[in-house]
Amino acid sequence: MRKPAHLERFGQRTRLVHLGRDPAVQHGFVNPPIYRGSTVLFESMDDLLHDRAEYTYGLQGTPTHTALQTAWNQLTGAAGTLLAPSGLMAITTALLAVLQNGDHLLVTDSVYGPTRRFCDTVLKQFGVETEYFDPRMGAKIKVLMRPNTRAVFLESPGSLTFEIQDVPAIAQVAHAHAAAVLLDNTWATPLFFDAYAHGVDINIEAGTKYLGGSSDLLLGLVSANSRYWPLLHAAHTSLGSAAGSEDVYLCLRGLRTLEPRLRESERQALTIARWLEKRPEVVNVLHPALEQHPDHALWRRDFTGSSGLFSVVLNPVSRAALAAMLDGFELFGMGYSWGGFESLVIPFDPSGIRTAAPWDAPGPALRFYIGLEALDDLMLDLEKGFARLHRSK
Repeated sequence: MRKPAHLERFGQRTRLVHLGRDPAVQHGFVNPPIYRGSTVLFESMDDLLHDRAEYTYGLQGTPTHTALQTAWNQLTGAAGTLLAPSGLMAITTALLAVLQNGDHLLVTDSVYGPTRRFCDTVLKQFGVETEYFDPRMGAKIKVLMRPNTRAVFLESPGSLTFEIQDVPAIAQVAHAHAAAVLLDNTWATPLFFDAYAHGVDINIEAGTKYLGGSSDLLLGLVSANSRYWPLLHAAHTSLGSAAGSEDVYLCLRGLRTLEPRLRESERQALTIARWLEKRPEVVNVLHPALEQHPDHALWRRDFTGSSGLFSVVLNPVSRAALAAMLDGFELFGMGYSWGGFESLVIPFDPSGIRTAAPWDAPGPALRFYIGLEALDDLMLDLEKGFARLHRSK
């Protein structure tokens, strides 16, 4: 079998199967091997002194890492990609790459909690001021820009409350003020949202989620366009952040089936979301692909699909009734993260941390991740859960 030439001429699903692998140089094996190691030997003293080798030390990566980085560059259109041991490490590396003492950072108020914690602690200690903005500001973000605003951090949609940001409008304002645009694109992945085509400079993905697909690895990918790639690469090298070869291999394996898994996850989640819309216990379903979502038009304009993660707001119920519902689920596990084959649910209340766009829900909120179980079984589990909620009122 010959390696396919010019993969860009093929469809997305075909490209994902073939990106970053070459059986001809892998002794015929389909997958790139796992290279484990720290020390790399040089041919001569002169080679060692001048780092004259493709690989110089395990901290800088191995051929296993290169396979995933190459695939990700080709998939996203990035100038370069770095791998981190977690999605959060990918986020923090990206922020440290573009910020320094005295800088001002704008962050969407719907951002992932650990990202907010890093901004409010480590970046604050380093002399970076973080200001949170309403995720629905769009081009109005112009009023928040300062001479020292160096970056705008986006997460669209927010991974709890699911506001869609007008990324192109925000990027246009940011670039007019010489600020970098960073995006946590984990929910949509590059398959459903083309970050660079919409003005993003640095694109971040938690490979822990959909790329792994089996809830058994931690990995982060952070890529950049040609302008910001040197800064990102320098920060990553200085921080000494290295992803394990085994996790990189698992991420590569998950990449091959990403498209059909995402499509099935989208189908299942939309079915459940529409079913929940009709439940009397539910006040609102926070899923941008639903027509009633306030940002649905933006989602339709910029996205090509949706994933399996969304939230609902319930009518007021007691804590005991909510616990009865959640504790008795057989198929919906309670746990953080998402993107695997199993369905999950967590209760959340961001009212205590939101500063720019207050959270004012009438009842408790639940975030659902819809896995690959049979829809009838998931709906029955939910039906029984609502029954327990009513009995415990």
